[in-house]
Amino acid sequence: MSMRQTRLAVGLAMSAALLTTATACGSPQQAATGGDGASSAPVKVGLVYSKSGPLASYGKEYLEGFKAGLDYATKGSNKVGKRTVEVTEVDDAGDPAKAVAGAKDLIGKGHKIIAGSTASGVAVQVSALAEQNKVLFVSGPAATDAVTGAGKYTFRSGRQTWQDIRTAAASLGDVKGKKVTVFAQDSAFGQANVAAVKSVLGGAGATADEIMVPASTSDFTPFATKAHDAKPDLLFVAWAGTTAQAMWTALGQQGVFDVTTVVTGLDIAATWPTYGPVAGKISFLSHYFAGAGGTEAEKAMTDRVTKAGGTVDLFTVDGFTAAQMIVHAAGSTNGAAGDDADAMVKSLEGWSFDGAKGKLTVRAEDHALLQPMFNAKLTGGATPRAELVKKLEPEAVAPPVATKK
Repeated sequence: MSMRQTRLAVGLAMSAALLTTATACGSPQQAATGGDGASSAPVKVGLVYSKSGPLASYGKEYLEGFKAGLDYATKGSNKVGKRTVEVTEVDDAGDPAKAVAGAKDLIGKGHKIIAGSTASGVAVQVSALAEQNKVLFVSGPAATDAVTGAGKYTFRSGRQTWQDIRTAAASLGDVKGKKVTVFAQDSAFGQANVAAVKSVLGGAGATADEIMVPASTSDFTPFATKAHDAKPDLLFVAWAGTTAQAMWTALGQQGVFDVTTVVTGLDIAATWPTYGPVAGKISFLSHYFAGAGGTEAEKAMTDRVTKAGGTVDLFTVDGFTAAQMIVHAAGSTNGAAGDDADAMVKSLEGWSFDGAKGKLTVRAEDHALLQPMFNAKLTGGATPRAELVKKLEPEAVAPPVATKK
C-alpha cells in the first residue's frame, strides 16, 4: 500500500547480511549502449500497476515518470544496445489477485522483467511470484518494508516505511527519552503506523503511544483535546480519506500545534489545500516533491514529463528510477541480461547512480534503495506550495539490513 496522506504501511525489517558481488558506480545511461554481438531480441518489460482503482493517481504519476526515465536512460532511443524495450501495461486496480494474474500472464509470455506495484499488498504478492519464477521484479511506490530482503530477484525503486519514520524523527533530533504519540484512525492502516513508530523510534529509545480514532468519527474535538493534554514531544499523524480536513481543523482549534511538534507525510499536491489554515504549522516528512532533488536528472525528468503533458509529483520519481534500474540491468551483460535474471540481479546489487532525488544506491545485502529524504513545509495559504526545509542524506535514514529470504 503506498502513502496516501500518510499512508505508511508497515513491514518490520530484520537483521543479517548476505554477501554478494557489487558493481561499480556509474551512470544509468552507460548500460544502454550494449556492445558488439549483442542480441537484437526485444527487452520485454511488464508494468503491473494501478491504472485504475483507489491509487490510480499514484499509478499515473509512476507511469509518467517511467516513460521519462526510459527516454532518459536510453538517450531517447528506447533501446538497450540493439534491443528495443517493449513495455506492456497491466492494470491491477490495487487488487493483489488481479496483479498476480496479470504478472503470471506476462511471465508466461516470456517477460523476465516486472515492475510497478503501486500498493504494498500487491508488491508482496508479486514479489513472491517473481521469486518462484526467477524473474526480475522492481517494486514501485509500495512502501512496505517487507519488499526489502524479500528475495534474490526483488528490488524497489521507491522508499520504504523505515525511511519515512526516520525522516519524521528528524524533527526531534536525538529521539532517546522523547515521547511520541501516533494520532491515527482505528483501522489496519492506523495500527500499522503505530507498530512502525514503536519499532523504529521505540527501538531508538523513544517512548511511543497512540490515540486511535474510530473510522465513523465525525466530531474530532475529544480526540484533539486528548492529543493536546498528552503534550508529546512529537505528534505523528497517520491519516487518509475524506475526513482529513475536519481532523486538521480540530487539532488547530484545540491548540495542539501550540504544545507539540506535529509531523505527517506530504502527499500528492492535489491534497495540500485540505490542511487548511494549519498547513504552515505542520512539519512534513517527504519522500519527494517537485524541485526537492535539485539534480540534473530531476531537471531531465521534469522536462520530459512536462513536455508529454504531465506534472511532476510525489511518485513520478519512482517510475523514473525504475526505468533507470531496468535499463542498467538489461544492458549489463552485452545484451544477454534481458533473458538472464541472475545476471540482472548481479548488475544491480551494490550499484550507485545519479537519480532525480540525488545519489541512489541499491544495497547489495538486501536490495534496500538507499536514498535522500526530505523535511518540507507548505507555504502560500490557499494555494500551498512545498518548500525544502532539510535534505537528509541516504545514510541518515538507511534501514537496518534485512535478512534476504
